[in-house]
Amino acid sequence: MLKGLLAKQTVANAVAAKAAVAKAMTGETQETAKSSSMKLKSYFSATVEAALELARRELGGDALLVNARPSTPETRSLGAFEVVFGVMPARPEQKDAEPYRPARALLAAPEAELHDAERLAQSALDLALTRDVAGLRNEIERMAYSLRAMQSSHAVTLVRNPAIYTSLLEAELDPELARQVADGAPLEGLIEVDPTLGRPEAARAVVMLVGPPGAGKTTALIKLAARYGLSGRKPCHIISTDVQRVAAAEQLRTLAAILGIGCTIVETAISLEQVLEEHRAKEMIFVDTPGLARDEMQEGAELARFTASHSEFDTHLVLPAWLKPFDLAAVIDRYQMFAPRKLLFTRIDETSRFGALISESAKRSLPVSFLATGQQIPDDLEPASKTRLGRLLASASSAPMMLSRTLSKSRGASA
Repeated sequence: MLKGLLAKQTVANAVAAKAAVAKAMTGETQETAKSSSMKLKSYFSATVEAALELARRELGGDALLVNARPSTPETRSLGAFEVVFGVMPARPEQKDAEPYRPARALLAAPEAELHDAERLAQSALDLALTRDVAGLRNEIERMAYSLRAMQSSHAVTLVRNPAIYTSLLEAELDPELARQVADGAPLEGLIEVDPTLGRPEAARAVVMLVGPPGAGKTTALIKLAARYGLSGRKPCHIISTDVQRVAAAEQLRTLAAILGIGCTIVETAISLEQVLEEHRAKEMIFVDTPGLARDEMQEGAELARFTASHSEFDTHLVLPAWLKPFDLAAVIDRYQMFAPRKLLFTRIDETSRFGALISESAKRSLPVSFLATGQQIPDDLEPASKTRLGRLLASASSAPMMLSRTLSKSRGASA
């Protein structure tokens, strides 16, 4: 409290002093204090507040606070705190003379103290604002949580199987999809999968992986090439358009060389078209792309336009499974410029909630193609299936056994 009081008092005097200097320097005449000088006077008291009040009563409101500090051992008997004020002596009145203005030099001495006080006051203000913002954020989160709880509680009373509905919500499944399942709709009927590579009408498979930075596109592409190209004894080739990260392109080239698969790095859409034509005889072409952050999407516009004009491309949007529902939806929205046909989820082993994956796939009619469950090449990659996704969803609920039995019944009914 003492520091806050001193900061406020000193800053107030600093503002008054600087205003006086500005007024003096912008007047019609310039005067200097010939023989006048500021007189300093100390006041001692048990508290800073009492010393300030004593000085104000004696010197008036024009006095400038120069310093405030604990008393030295020699003066401690006079009071616990010393407050130093400065006051200018009165000048003889002169006809038509302008009011006396303090010179710049008179304010130079306490400048360091003024700056320290300003910084102290600003730090206190910043801390207070930070705490206020944090408190407001927590309050908003509590209100949002309460609102969701109220809405969910109201919906629970309207569904046929409230326990299933609650379990699906805990697994982060979309509330409308959860309601349909709780009312008897088979969950697997809402899940769409397509673990294939290439378009059915195309003569060859041209598979392109797009997605945000760090999603695992390059690793997933190598896994696909190794499992479905190399292991399937199909001639294949890898193309990288990621020239933003030189190290990533070289890493891909190295991995491709280890697998015995050709790899070409291209910089433009025209170069990509030429390489595709050069390898026309290959059955499978895998195209890696740079990870584009939210403010970098425009950099992929040329590639997006090129792929949209070629019917061969089978574009998979690669997404880490740990993305929160809101963030997952936002990323899919941004990558619509590439017109993805399928969703490939990575980092399956790094999360325990999979409702958002199924929800976005169902709402957007984008089938899930593959699931990457680790870093091992090519082992940690599996084709997506309705049964596998259903089990992942059930494992994240509060009642996995009950939900698993429900899913089993739905499979039997659909069969």
